[in-house]
Amino acid sequence: MDYDIADIGLAGRGALQLEWAAMHMPALKEIEKEFGRSRPFRGKRISALLHVTKETGVLMECLAAGGARIRLGAGNPLSTQDDIAAALVKEGVQVFAWKGESADEYGKCIAKVLDFDPDIIIDDGADLHGLANGGKREVSAVGGTEETTSGIHRIKAMEKDGVLRYPIMAVNNANTKYLFDNRYGTGQSTVDGIIRATNIFVPGKVAVVGGYGWVGRGVAMRLRGIGARVIVTEVDPLKAIEANMDGFDVMPMDEAAKTGDIFVTATGDIDIITERHFKVMKDGAILCNTGHFDVEVDVKALRRIAVKRRRIREHMEEYTLKGGRRLFLLAEGRLVNLGAAEGHPSEVMDLSFCNQALASQYVLDNAGRLENKVYSMPEEIDARIAAIKLRTMGIRIDSLSARQKKYLAQWDF
Repeated sequence: MDYDIADIGLAGRGALQLEWAAMHMPALKEIEKEFGRSRPFRGKRISALLHVTKETGVLMECLAAGGARIRLGAGNPLSTQDDIAAALVKEGVQVFAWKGESADEYGKCIAKVLDFDPDIIIDDGADLHGLANGGKREVSAVGGTEETTSGIHRIKAMEKDGVLRYPIMAVNNANTKYLFDNRYGTGQSTVDGIIRATNIFVPGKVAVVGGYGWVGRGVAMRLRGIGARVIVTEVDPLKAIEANMDGFDVMPMDEAAKTGDIFVTATGDIDIITERHFKVMKDGAILCNTGHFDVEVDVKALRRIAVKRRRIREHMEEYTLKGGRRLFLLAEGRLVNLGAAEGHPSEVMDLSFCNQALASQYVLDNAGRLENKVYSMPEEIDARIAAIKLRTMGIRIDSLSARQKKYLAQWDF
């Protein structure tokens, strides 16, 4: 079996982590049981580029139970848990990922994952979709899925430019994904990453959150929850109003840069924190990113203007500027929740990966009937996932009576 990982000897430790994650992903395990009976992916190949975490491992087990042959790479050079990669190889998944890949190694791993003649392509950030659709490679995939907001933006650009070769399900846009994963999952895991990287005391500090989408909402909420005074920066008037009415101060980054102790970018766009901001920040300011790509904090500019650079802790670098002020960058400006911590907790990824599993089945079941464009998750799949999750949580809810349904359906009262 073909694979390239850090150390196959870590498989035993990884197996224990997979077992722990599976305990907290009961909805996905229900779907796995169903797949084990119906075998929807029998004889099919799946290429996946996802963060190689214990939660992703449980998804791979679910797809394999459905009969899939799988080749997996990392969605980020720093996001692989090497013990999980080893455990998955032992289970028959062809993994090409290790923590700390160079840019060149990362690109080669992506190419290797695609070089599998996949029927389905699963992605987190659209690097794999970009390679499949942007070059001269022959691609016979019947469809794919995309996990992130940033990835959906890229794929819609591919669709607009007429280069998209197969239909893609926008998993990120499912209610059971973004309302929980993006908000609660990223909120908790980002704060976890900051604290693991720095071990700072957060209460009383000024935290600046760049962007108030669902990720920014979650980060701002969790930082306030542990005592930070939170400032939000935005370009969208509606989101700015919402942030203000949620109780946060709202101002431009040029102003916030002068007062913040902790900075977290969460926009999916470039140049959120740039050289002009570095030049007015406090001594000791902490910088990190929780958007998908490492472009939100201008790390190249920070390196250029620094007179000294050194690693202080495992996931923290100190940059000394002219005059002696020090700025601290976490996880190289990459995803702090995965670079410095373990990513989202299993319970919230249970919902996200139910969407990935059922979206993969959907594109296969509808092969040849879907156009080469981006599709939202069908409402019935979204509702089904929510119902499964509630059941596994032991929560019961009311249902509409026939009289209530009739009342809601009429217009003449």
